[in-house]
Amino acid sequence: MPFHYDKDSDGIVTLTMDMSGSANVMNTEYQELMGDAVTRLEGDEITGVIITSAKKTFFAGGDLNVLIAVTPENASQALEGVEELKSQLRRLEKLGKPVVAAINGSALGGGFEIALAAHRRIVLNDDSIRIGLPEATLGLLPGGGGVTRMVRLLGVQKALPLLMEGKQLRPERALQAGLVHQLASSREELLSEARAWIAANPAPVQPWDVQGAGVPDLKFGDPNSYGLLGAAPAVLRKKSHGAYPAPEKIMAAAVEGAYVDFDTALKIEGRYFVELAAGQVSKNMITAFWFNLNEVNGRASSSGKRVAKLGVLGAGMMGAGIAEVSAKAGIEVVLKDVTLEAAQKGAGDLPGITATDSDDDLAGCDLIIEAVFENRELKNKVLGAAESAALPDAVIASNTSTLPITGLATAVPDAERFIGLHFFSPVPKMRLVEIIRGEKTSEETLQRAVDYVRQIGKTPIVVNDSRGFYTSRTFGTYVIEAISMLAEGVAPALIENVARKAGMAVGPLAVSDEVTLSLQLKIHDQTLADDPSLVADSAAYDLIREMVDLGRAGKSTGAGFYEYPADGSKKFLWPELTTRYAKADAGVSEQDVRDRLLFVQSLETVRCLDEGVLTSVADANIGSIFGFGFAPWSGGTLQFINSYGVQAFVERADYLADTYGERFRPPASLRERDKF
Repeated sequence: MPFHYDKDSDGIVTLTMDMSGSANVMNTEYQELMGDAVTRLEGDEITGVIITSAKKTFFAGGDLNVLIAVTPENASQALEGVEELKSQLRRLEKLGKPVVAAINGSALGGGFEIALAAHRRIVLNDDSIRIGLPEATLGLLPGGGGVTRMVRLLGVQKALPLLMEGKQLRPERALQAGLVHQLASSREELLSEARAWIAANPAPVQPWDVQGAGVPDLKFGDPNSYGLLGAAPAVLRKKSHGAYPAPEKIMAAAVEGAYVDFDTALKIEGRYFVELAAGQVSKNMITAFWFNLNEVNGRASSSGKRVAKLGVLGAGMMGAGIAEVSAKAGIEVVLKDVTLEAAQKGAGDLPGITATDSDDDLAGCDLIIEAVFENRELKNKVLGAAESAALPDAVIASNTSTLPITGLATAVPDAERFIGLHFFSPVPKMRLVEIIRGEKTSEETLQRAVDYVRQIGKTPIVVNDSRGFYTSRTFGTYVIEAISMLAEGVAPALIENVARKAGMAVGPLAVSDEVTLSLQLKIHDQTLADDPSLVADSAAYDLIREMVDLGRAGKSTGAGFYEYPADGSKKFLWPELTTRYAKADAGVSEQDVRDRLLFVQSLETVRCLDEGVLTSVADANIGSIFGFGFAPWSGGTLQFINSYGVQAFVERADYLADTYGERFRPPASLRERDKF
């Protein structure tokens, strides 16, 4: 029986969840098992209940295969299922007997909602365990009573950040936040403490079932609540720009539920949950952040090798970041630069990093990563010298963001051991590494690269070699499209605001300043020299060149599209951008600005797929979100096309091509597709 029902001599029932599959999840099987268990508990002579798990995790949450299938057409059926799940938990907490959740592993989403229905929550104090309600990160809200119980447990002000941001807490932090009551050092202590609490508390009542109980910090008619109620929606709108319905519905369910009784609040929560589940944004986010991300992170490896000693060439921001994350993962790191002083500055005081200016210290390295300036001759020079000092079978990698890997591989004798490892800035914060396979890169080298990326806790996508690879190439279209619109006379503030409203992580003019306009110009000029056919929009680059000539090359020079006040105050758009370039009759609507910024990236992604630069939809979607901040609500560049509807997307792209240029013309492959 997947729910083991064990009653001891003291009348305490230990209900051990052990569903089919690797984890306990909320699905039809769970609903039947929990329903039967609660019915049996109601008819049995018991003194208390301990709920625990036979799995490594306590409970993994809702079955996303079920949730992604919810539509407006079957929403009423889905609501019935949700109401039944909540009814079971309500019956459990109103048994009249103490119920303890003995949380032996991570309890997330529906798993923590089960725990919230217990009178006592004791969790194993293991740093690998996570507690929380992360539904918002998948475009959903906790629909099994999570919103209603959390708000009554903690109050609106403390509960909303946890709910709306989908925070996952380690056990000690969960205890401090009031999500659990107690920690245990072992599984034996977990169960013994549960039994002891049951013995000492024979008739507990949930705080929300106490007569007259409500939400601690939100009372009807209380003027002290007005500030919170007035400010919270505005703060949320400023942060999300209305692109994410889940936080808005969580806030609505929390506040509306606070002014009614508990059981009515559960009904409000359930209706908002089904509305979100049936919506497109949750489907996009589930596709990307669950199915696509698991596919990317689950790449099987057969190398069986872990990096023991890493050599990083170049101690600038990127090299120092790569050294830092590798050292923190337990890898011995040698950080080399042209001077010992520069290497020591990059290494800082972090243990596990040896700073050097000598190739001799690279002896014994089984992985070399070059992270010097984007200059082919310089890269070739340092790569050749490092390769000769490292182990004979060492993997040699470049962190280049644009230069083709196959060309760089000529710097070493064995091109089969050469690969691209494109990290993103800032390295400690950015989760993605783009692995670029050159024409001669061996399968073993690729597998060892994937293993290293997973070893340092990053997410790998694998692409084939081309100029700019996938991420730099596609992200470049976003930036250049924005600058093209500026050249056409579109107001710079409109471009930046529409980009952020569309869900992009950073406005295109702001990010241009970050990467520097001079670097964009160098890449453009190098590309033009190598292959003029690859350069399309001269108006944008003419504007960039003009900005650089004006001494406004970006943030690092103190001036770009934005002004950077010397006193450190907030940056702002350079006022002369408007006077120099903006036109009152530019003729580009806000909707067209939005679509040009999003469509140009999705279309370039399709071309990357057609050309074999990308080999999977998952790599495209995850690479776009984690690599260059494509709107997370969309599920990524290809899922955006799916959600728009492929044929509708094609029609809109044809309009953009007719109006603004052939770069928006959909490739023939897209016209023949139903979905990605």
